Amino acid sequence: MKRLQFMSVRIVQGLLALVLIATANFMLVHSAPGDPVSIMAGEAGASDPQFVAQLRKQFGLDKSLPEQLGTYLTHVVQLDLGYSYRQQQPVVKLIMDRLPATLLLTGSAFVLSLIFGVGLGALASRHAGSWVDSVITVVALIFYATPLYWLAMMAVLVFTVQLDWLPAFGFFTVGADLHGFAKAWDIFQHLLLPSLTLALFYMAVYARMTRASMLEVAQMDFVKTARAKGVRPARIQRNHILRNALLPVVTLAGIQAGGMIGGAVLTETVFAWPGIGRLMFDALLQRDYNLLLGCFLFTAAMAVLFNLITDLVYTLVDPRIELS
Repeated sequence: MKRLQFMSVRIVQGLLALVLIATANFMLVHSAPGDPVSIMAGEAGASDPQFVAQLRKQFGLDKSLPEQLGTYLTHVVQLDLGYSYRQQQPVVKLIMDRLPATLLLTGSAFVLSLIFGVGLGALASRHAGSWVDSVITVVALIFYATPLYWLAMMAVLVFTVQLDWLPAFGFFTVGADLHGFAKAWDIFQHLLLPSLTLALFYMAVYARMTRASMLEVAQMDFVKTARAKGVRPARIQRNHILRNALLPVVTLAGIQAGGMIGGAVLTETVFAWPGIGRLMFDALLQRDYNLLLGCFLFTAAMAVLFNLITDLVYTLVDPRIELS
């Protein structure tokens, strides 16, 4: 009952946060330079003032900013994210069409980074001060400090241009007409480079945090007591140190899981991956306000959702937390 009440309060807080985020996004996007109606009229080759005025009225851009904000928030509450000026489709449909590709990319990158990050961090902690620890620490620092776009371009240069092992761009081979396992294998090959590139940065973060957290927990009294009792080192490492050291990693992973969906813009752009990040980038270039605001709000909603899940998981893995 306490957990249900706790989650209800967190859901209400999350919804209020989304309303504030939607308001801030609207103000920021509309304060940015560039007029979507002028761009559309210019591309259509029609600079007639009447045509421009008609476009403004059609998209509701002739109203004052507070009126536009009120209309936008009313539609958001009704789960209506509006209509894309440029693609002539509902924003919700455009986002849902791109969502599977983004979830496949970010989900695989998240799982890879968590498994290898925690594993390497635990290995470095177990051999703290040795050459193994030094190698893992240096590699983690390199991947953490390297810009993601540079890493992506190097991956394309090495594995596609030089070695010709993996395809560099797209979600699948266009025109191949594959089915069943052959299609799944084709998508897997296209997924490898972008997911590994995105995973390397987060893997470095998890490895560093796991190592530091495990070294800190290893100095606590209950671990010393376990050693004094003669408990095997492997069991101490697994059951006493790693389990307690994972709590901050769980918190960070929950926050990054939501942020990763919106943070994959660079990866999706470099690899031409047809996800929400690429959609957001195109909307920004085209000054498609409704689509851009919809992408921003959707990624914010994902971040809030994963934060809620993290809070719930945290109360399950750490019984010391009181839900009150």
